[in-house]
Formats: sequence, structure tokens, C-alpha cells
Amino acid sequence: MIFKQALRRELSFTTGGVFLVLVTIMITSLVIRILGFAANGAVNPEDALVLIALATLGYLAVLLTVSLFVATLIVLVRWYKDSEMIVWFASGLSVTNLIRPILQFAIPLIIIIALLALFVWPWANRESTLISQRFQQRDDVSMVTAGQFKESAKAERVFFIEELDVDKSEVKNIFVADNKNGRLSIAVASTGYVQNAEGGEKSIVLHNGRRYEGNPTEPNFRILEFDEYSTKIRSKDAMAPAPRDREKSITELLNDPNPNAANPNRAEILWRVGLPLMALGLVLIAIPLAYVNPRLGSYTAMFYAVLIYLIYSNLLNLTQNFVAQGKINVFVGVWPIHLLALIIATVLIRNRINPSIKWWRRQLPAAFGKNKVQ
Repeated sequence: MIFKQALRRELSFTTGGVFLVLVTIMITSLVIRILGFAANGAVNPEDALVLIALATLGYLAVLLTVSLFVATLIVLVRWYKDSEMIVWFASGLSVTNLIRPILQFAIPLIIIIALLALFVWPWANRESTLISQRFQQRDDVSMVTAGQFKESAKAERVFFIEELDVDKSEVKNIFVADNKNGRLSIAVASTGYVQNAEGGEKSIVLHNGRRYEGNPTEPNFRILEFDEYSTKIRSKDAMAPAPRDREKSITELLNDPNPNAANPNRAEILWRVGLPLMALGLVLIAIPLAYVNPRLGSYTAMFYAVLIYLIYSNLLNLTQNFVAQGKINVFVGVWPIHLLALIIATVLIRNRINPSIKWWRRQLPAAFGKNKVQ
């Protein structure tokens, strides 16, 4: 009982600490990337915090998987290094006694990882896409900020508005430069308003202003005064694209009628189901991997841990790509990697139970050994 309580306490604190470190690193990288997009005009600066939060939610399943694996290794490596494990083994415990309490701690987190991968991951991706699409499909006036020059979505116009009311229906001191069809046209006015046209289109109407057409050095340069001048504000004509595989719910992935999307949908399901299975496999591998040989140092286990995680995750991604391309069936691709991880964990645990005998000799049937003696 004392052993289980101590192990559970160590795993809880260490997993929480590792998870907070990984989340901090993730948020820092997302802040840099999304603020860069906002500075380049790819996303709305007002949506930056929401996009950072959604991206973080989307990657929580991966972060929890890594945190659980690394925390299990850190706790067991420290126990081996501080000789605490020797005390527990001297009291009659063995490596197999570590499996049950570690799994009791890990199973609830693996269930959370599964829920995050199956439901939160597609929802966060879809919301991020919708926010980005809404900003990209905005009309020209919605991009205008009072006191700043702004370019239209199609780079056909440059707007400047000195004053803008709260609902953006009335504007003052307007400058509109239009370079459509290679001919420069500049319209200026002191007042104006936004008019909703039929079919959902909008127009900006300028009052009592001037319009300059062409270049001043050209003979066809004209200056026109107007009482009212209207220019259309066109939203992007393209419809919102269909949701990507990573944005579809499990129901949408299973019931998609498009035959061309069958393999990519199955590949996405394979990845979502594979993530909690990978978390389970990594935890089982971490139990025997944590053994520290004093001659090798305490960083050897961490080196192998990083190597195993990279190989495991890359194999999972490679299998996902093969399924998406139709090279292998999803039912064939879903189990070999995780079965291999289970076999490796079993072999390593057996090797730790009795390290004095080579593992492959212990796997030989007893009958074979008797026949050899005879």
C-alpha cells in the first residue's frame, strides 16, 4: 500500500510538471507563429488569442501522451538512481509489481487522451479554420481601421478612413485608390456610408468628393467632381471548402459518401485511435526501460526514450500515409505497430525479471530444453 501511494504521488506530480512545461513550450511557439500571421495580415489580430487556445486544445492529446511517457521514465529512473528501487525489491517486490499501479494511474489519462483525439482535436481544427476563413472572406470595409491605410482582400484597392463609427455604417474623410485593369483611379470625399445591395453585396457610397482618373502626366488624366459616388465591396466568390479530414467528426469520417475521401478518412481514424494505444505502449515500454546501469549514467534511458518515441510516432504517421494512399487496408495497418510495442515491452520486462539469463534462452520452451539434455 505504501509502495502504491508513493508511486502514484510521484507520478502525479511529475506528470503535471512535465505537462506544464510542454504546454508552455507549445504556447510560446504558437504565440510566435500566430502573431507572425497576424502581422502579415493572414489572421485577424483580435482572433490571435482564440486561435492560440484552439491550437493548444488540439495538441493536448499528443502533449499528454508525451507527458505520461516521460514522467514514468523520470520517476522510475530517479528511484533506480537513488537506490529506492533496491529497497522495494529487497522487500519482496519485483518489476512486475510496478505494472499494475502504473497502469492504474495511466488508464484514466489514456481515456482522456482518447477523448481528446476523437472529439476535441477535430472540433479545435474546424473552429480554427472557420475563424481563418471568416477573416479571409471579409469584405473590403471590414478590413479598414480608422487612421490606417489598408489593402483589399484581392489587392485591387487601398482604403483610408479617418473616422469610423461603431457599427461601421458611416465613414468620414475617405480615400479609395483603385488600380483595377491597370488604370489608377482615386476617389476622396469627406463623408460616406456603407450600403447593402441585393444579393448580399455591399457598396460604399461617397458624398461630395472628387475622383482622379489616370496619371497626371498622361493626356487622358481627368478630375471629376461628384455628389455621390458608389463603389462595390465584393466578398470572395469562392465557397468555403469542404472540411479536411482532421476537421471531421468520427460520424462524418464513417458516413462520408464521397468515395475519393474513403481512404483519407480511414487514415484519420487510424491516427486518432492509434494515439491512446501509443500512450499505452509507451508506458509499458517505460517500465523496463527505466533501469539505470550505474556505468552508463542516468541519461541513457532518456536517450532511448526519445529514440523510441520518434520511431513509434513516425511509424504511426507512415502507416497513416499508406492507408490514406490506399496502399494498405486500415484493418491491416491499425494493429502491427502497437502489437510490436507490446511485444517489445513484454520482452524487456522479462529481461528485467531475470537479467542473468539471456532473454532469448528464456523464451525457449521447456520441452526443447529437456530434449537437448537427453
